[in-house]
Amino acid sequence: MAVAMRSAVQKAGASPRVSARRSVVVRSGKTLGGKGPVPAVEQDAYEYLKTCPGVSAPFDNVFDPAGLARTTNLRDLKRWRESEIVHGRVSMLAALGFIVGEQLQDFPLFFNFDGRVEGPAIYHFQQIGQGFWEPLLIFIGVAESYRVAVAWATPTGTGFNALKDEYEPGYLGFDPLNLLPEDEAARKELQTKEINNGRLAMIAIAAFVAQELVEQTEIFEHLFLRFEKEAILELDDLERDIGLPLTPLPEELKGI
Repeated sequence: MAVAMRSAVQKAGASPRVSARRSVVVRSGKTLGGKGPVPAVEQDAYEYLKTCPGVSAPFDNVFDPAGLARTTNLRDLKRWRESEIVHGRVSMLAALGFIVGEQLQDFPLFFNFDGRVEGPAIYHFQQIGQGFWEPLLIFIGVAESYRVAVAWATPTGTGFNALKDEYEPGYLGFDPLNLLPEDEAARKELQTKEINNGRLAMIAIAAFVAQELVEQTEIFEHLFLRFEKEAILELDDLERDIGLPLTPLPEELKGI
């Protein structure tokens, strides 16, 4: 059988060693060194996506109802993957920042010395003055410069707006607390948790912004008002059953 395979490969004009190597690469979804996804020329985009973290219940396979992964190439898919991971991380920080910022805005040490930061978090951006945004912009610029140096290929006529072939989307080598496991299965599980939490955070921060724009209330204030309204409605049901006067619903709760 081995002789027949060698003969068939030689007739096709390829070295048996190279062909076998490419076959292993395509099946495994890894480079020969085992450290990252294979280049775009050696693997189908959809098959690559099936090997990535983020495939989890309740979807046993890739969740792609629009079929985008089946109609693109690996270079573009990796760039989309990088964008999803980055936006998920930013959204997790933003969702946490909304909640923390609204709870600590009354503390002067929380960069609110003159008490001008107040109300829903969507307005904190305009309320914070000089001395905060300048260092933040510098920090963001340094972080993005590092990401570009690690992840993005040198822009050329054929490689413009593309990631490096050896780069694994989202993996920048920044792990000061040494949390990333060495075991491949444990590492993939942790990366899947990060991506899923990032996806949830993108939905959450969009809901936070929409809710505060519509109701002009803070996140927890909105939540407690909902609880208060539900409690009054439950009490009304009980009072109606035993023939007592109904508890009136406050005006601020009627529109919720």
